[in-house]
Amino acid sequence: MLWNGVPIDFVIIFESLRKHMNFFSGCFTFTGGKDRRSGLILTIPLCTEQTSMEELSSTLDYLLGIPSDKCKARGFTVIVDGRKSQWNIVKTVVLMLQNVIPAEVSLVCVVKPDEFWDKKVTHFCFWKEKDRLGFEVILVSANKLTRYIEPCQLTDEFGGSLVYDHIDWVNKRLVFEKFTKESTSLLDELVVINDSEKSSQLDKERPPDCNFLPSLDPETVLQTGHELLSELQQRRFNGAEGGGVAWSPMDDELLAQPQVMKLLDSLREQYTKYQEVCRQRSKRSQLEDIQTKVMQVVNWLEGPGTEQLRTQWGIGDSIRASQALQQKHEEIESQHSEWFAVYVELNQQIAALLSAGDEEDLVELKGFQQQLSDVCYRQASQLESRQNVLQSAHEFHGTAQDLSQQLDGLLGMLCADVAPADGAAIQQTLKHLEEKLKSVEGALVGLREKGQVLMDQMSNQTSWSYGKDVPIDNKDNVDHIQGVMEDMQLRKQRCEDMVDVRRLKMLQMVQLFKCEEDASQAVEWLGELLDALLKTHIRLGDDSQETKVLLEKHKKFVDVAQSTYDYGRQLLQATVVLCQSLRCSTRSSGDTLPRLNRVWKQFTVTTEERVHRLEMACSFHTAAEKVLVQASPDQGDLPVEVEQETYEEVETVGKALLDRLTVPVIFPDGSEQYFGSPGDMASSAEHIRDKMKNANGALITACLVPDQFVLSSQILWPLA
Repeated sequence: MLWNGVPIDFVIIFESLRKHMNFFSGCFTFTGGKDRRSGLILTIPLCTEQTSMEELSSTLDYLLGIPSDKCKARGFTVIVDGRKSQWNIVKTVVLMLQNVIPAEVSLVCVVKPDEFWDKKVTHFCFWKEKDRLGFEVILVSANKLTRYIEPCQLTDEFGGSLVYDHIDWVNKRLVFEKFTKESTSLLDELVVINDSEKSSQLDKERPPDCNFLPSLDPETVLQTGHELLSELQQRRFNGAEGGGVAWSPMDDELLAQPQVMKLLDSLREQYTKYQEVCRQRSKRSQLEDIQTKVMQVVNWLEGPGTEQLRTQWGIGDSIRASQALQQKHEEIESQHSEWFAVYVELNQQIAALLSAGDEEDLVELKGFQQQLSDVCYRQASQLESRQNVLQSAHEFHGTAQDLSQQLDGLLGMLCADVAPADGAAIQQTLKHLEEKLKSVEGALVGLREKGQVLMDQMSNQTSWSYGKDVPIDNKDNVDHIQGVMEDMQLRKQRCEDMVDVRRLKMLQMVQLFKCEEDASQAVEWLGELLDALLKTHIRLGDDSQETKVLLEKHKKFVDVAQSTYDYGRQLLQATVVLCQSLRCSTRSSGDTLPRLNRVWKQFTVTTEERVHRLEMACSFHTAAEKVLVQASPDQGDLPVEVEQETYEEVETVGKALLDRLTVPVIFPDGSEQYFGSPGDMASSAEHIRDKMKNANGALITACLVPDQFVLSSQILWPLA
């Protein structure tokens, strides 16, 4: 039975010793002193309260077991300190020595108190029992004890000089007994564990008992032993120098330093073997743990992980569906990441074991590493492939959605009514349509490219199921991709056809606006010609020849105006045709034709008036020139009848022409317009009057008869 790791009987003995120490200055123990025969001195202090002989007997048994056989052969000298005890107790102790160690005891010195015991009684009793006891008993005072034992071998309580610390000795014995008990028990356990491990290595089929562990911590026991040995060695070397407790050659035997060293050596040997056993156990445990974790990773990746990927091969039918699939794939990747983290940790552990492992473990470890790497890399490759497919699907659906929106926008533009303000707006709209169509064509090309990339990626996909590559049926996905591309192609083709129609319509509208613009320009030109005719075409000529020239120029001027009018009419006719083709009921050309006709009518009336005036001026100049020729001296006498007719014509035409110059041009709408300015008209009228005067003067000069004079007077008076 143990108490704090120490045998309970030893504890009882030491507690008894401690109890004695409370009443005696000496101590019940070996102090290290020797008698003159080199025998050990055993000191037994007694007190009045010492009544338990059983405790004293047990203590003696323990103490006598400490010295070596060599020391026991030299015998013991026992000092019984009875100075504070009664005689009957001393007698009992002496008799107890005879029962316990009669052969080893050579001398018993009973230290008596002064004047307490009856000397005759005590002497007579020990002398009477001398032969029966087997050893000599001497009653002696403390101060006379040196007669039998050297003072240097006695402690100070008996008048000696031997230095002895009983408390220190008891503590050392407690530590020694505890260490001896623990180390012995631990050695037995370690031997059993090491032998069991050795047997399990020889018999591979028998699993080792890994649950069998030592009841004590070897490190703690070894530390206790080393501390004890260090204390013993320090006491030995320091005691001789006067520091600490004095040392005697008996200390090695009393404190059992060799036993401690032997136990430590045996314990270190078995503990080293045990550490190797633990290392082997740890290695096996690591291998088993690694194998278990490797199989967990492999089984999950080839089982649930592969099943998750096998059921997730769709690409969705829209960008929102592809985003949902990507989110689902991210969840799958998150679950795989946890197992990949285990793979990384296992790979590091395997690498560490490979770098420091035994040859017999390398093949197994490399097999685990290869199997784990193959499965993880294959699964990671499938995850990456799936991620690439989903990314391409997302881009494909995104491009398809953008293209669809562009087609919807283009179709909206094509279906909307076109009501541009002018040709520039039409050109801008047409340019915008062309840009839209070009953008649609580029988006469709991009859609085809992304669709082809996506189909190529899906065609390279395979699923790993139960250790085999299983092709994936992507027919539905491929049909969906091709269907989307064909649908976009058809929509794009319809938009192209509509763009062609809209382009033709817009070109017609451009032509319509051009015709309307040119027709308006023709109207402006006619207006400018009319304005020029009224403001600049005012001369009537100085003679008949010049008037005829002006008349010819006027005809050409009219021809130009006629061509402008005809061009405007043709443009307006083309406008009508284009409006009918474009189904435009109301256009700006509606008032262009009336304006053209109005200006043309005004021009016609004005040019007729101009022609009429030029013709009258030509007749006037011709008649006036004829009179001047007839009145010339070179012509001789003229017949009266001819002269009179010519003069009348000059007078009549001149007067009519003068009247004509004062009359404005009246347009069909009732408005009036004069040729030139009033000054221009006055100048023309003055020239006509001068011409009439010249004709009359020539006639007067040429004709001398009264009748002719009277005639001249009749001609000239209206001009006065």
